[in-house]
Amino acid sequence: MTAETSLPTGEDLLAEINRLRKEKNAIILAHYYQTADIQDIADFVGDSLELSRKAAETDADVIVFCGVKFMADTAKILSPEKIVVLPDMDAGCSLEDSCPPEKFKAFREAHPDHIALTYINCSTEVKALSDIIVTSSSAETIISQIPEDQKIIFGPDRHLGGYMSRKFGRDMLLWPGVCIVHEAFSETELLKLKAQYPDAPVAAHPECPPTIIDHADYVGSTSGILQFAKTFEGDTLIVATEPHIIHQMEKALPEKTFIGAPGADGNCSCNICPYMALNTMEKMYACLRDLEPRIEIEEGLRLKAKQSLDRMLEMASGTIGKGDLGKV
Repeated sequence: MTAETSLPTGEDLLAEINRLRKEKNAIILAHYYQTADIQDIADFVGDSLELSRKAAETDADVIVFCGVKFMADTAKILSPEKIVVLPDMDAGCSLEDSCPPEKFKAFREAHPDHIALTYINCSTEVKALSDIIVTSSSAETIISQIPEDQKIIFGPDRHLGGYMSRKFGRDMLLWPGVCIVHEAFSETELLKLKAQYPDAPVAAHPECPPTIIDHADYVGSTSGILQFAKTFEGDTLIVATEPHIIHQMEKALPEKTFIGAPGADGNCSCNICPYMALNTMEKMYACLRDLEPRIEIEEGLRLKAKQSLDRMLEMASGTIGKGDLGKV
């Protein structure tokens, strides 16, 4: 990224971002876990895969992905002809980090009679080593189509895999990765909050540990949680996922109250994704200006990774992005 002695601020920053995206025919994507200012300027806000699919359908030349690196990689896998930039290349993911490709390859080779269902929160290299990619919204549909006598490896999220194993009664080999955000929720503090709001249901992401899932009235993807927020009876909802999703809830449903589930310290501060927080409006502006840092994927690797994504889309296309609020 080109060094700059000063960057525009305030309304000037917004104007420059809008000028650059028009000039470069760019589309801005923001995950639900981005800050409110980034969500509000984005063309689309949503789950990671649904954003990549929407971007692929546009005639944009440039995709600015405000999320984490595996999400931008997925956009490049689906749109190889487009320039894909990420505001901060250090925006990683604890799940991706927990599953190095060489170790996953060795694990697969040690269990040749298993197929690999791999959560989309992984590297391109791990996607290329997998049979079917799943999302939190498509995992149930996909697992239900796999014969019961077929042995399964599920990675890298052991909580999502464990939730699916319990739900379907399937004995799966689970990779031991976790999301540091969802792992931070405290059962003790959640019970205190439930006592304070006894009529409020709890909506939880399946990346949460069982101690949180067991108290949830609804378990689903970020877009699924948003859909639940629109349909639940009552006026208060406790939300057990990264708290920036509440911005979209409050925009869509200003008459309702949404409370982020607390972490071990009794508040939500430890549940803000530190990787997502690396992206800022200033970095978005700079990456639009310079078209850097840019996502590049070797073509052979891209095609191998795309096979596992395509298999998922064939098996569960109707579930991807279900409940997504879509264009902002």
